[in-house]
Amino acid sequence: MTVLGFIGAGSMASAIMHGLVSSGTAGGDIIFSRRNADAGNQLATDLHARFTTDNSEVATVSHILVLAVKPYLVASILDEISSHLSPDTIVVSVAAGISLTDLAEHLPASQPIMRAMPNVNAHIGQSMTGLCANKYVTESAACQVRRMFEAIGQVADIPEELFSAFSAIAGCSPAWTYTYIDALARAALAEGMTKREAVRCAAQAVLGSAQMVLDALDTSVPAELVDRVTSPGGTTIAGLLAMEDAGFSPAVIAGVRAAVARDKE
Repeated sequence: MTVLGFIGAGSMASAIMHGLVSSGTAGGDIIFSRRNADAGNQLATDLHARFTTDNSEVATVSHILVLAVKPYLVASILDEISSHLSPDTIVVSVAAGISLTDLAEHLPASQPIMRAMPNVNAHIGQSMTGLCANKYVTESAACQVRRMFEAIGQVADIPEELFSAFSAIAGCSPAWTYTYIDALARAALAEGMTKREAVRCAAQAVLGSAQMVLDALDTSVPAELVDRVTSPGGTTIAGLLAMEDAGFSPAVIAGVRAAVARDKE
């Protein structure tokens, strides 16, 4: 039995844990800690998982230890638990902006360390997770971590120097996509549709469009798919040009750049 430990059980960690259990991981194989005991006990009940307020207990028993706390807490948590880790425990950080080198400074020498950047869609098994590892992570250990994240969606191996860009387009972008869907729905609401129906229609259109891009990944780029649905003088091109005039693509690029800059800070 591989014990999966989580230190921190906020929105991201709980989404991962829910996704794991939904995909068949036994709740009893999961142990987690968090400061809010009431919330921790409720989550443990929901998942049939083990809960403790003692971070060191989680570190002691875990084969894979996911550190899911705010970036400013990472160093102090690692200092607290480092003496309780097995040399074979794989420490996996999901904190933005904390490098493998930064993590290693607070852990025993030769500790296997990985960074992971999942997104909140892990809750429904549709995360896009980026992974990178230090030199002490064996191929079999990396496969174990990969399988854990594959249980909640898709996985990509990302060079650490590109982690900031990945976190922007895969970690931050769900919030931007939700905003886009809501903007579509608000515009349709102004034209007379109900908000609920407008959200449903817009969300399904985004879902189908994303699947089209994935299905055509080896044969087409998204711009070619745009050309397929823009008729000369039609409504689609009229709307697209109006959106570009309002700064649609530059706004998206600016958002990615701002997220990358913040991550590097």
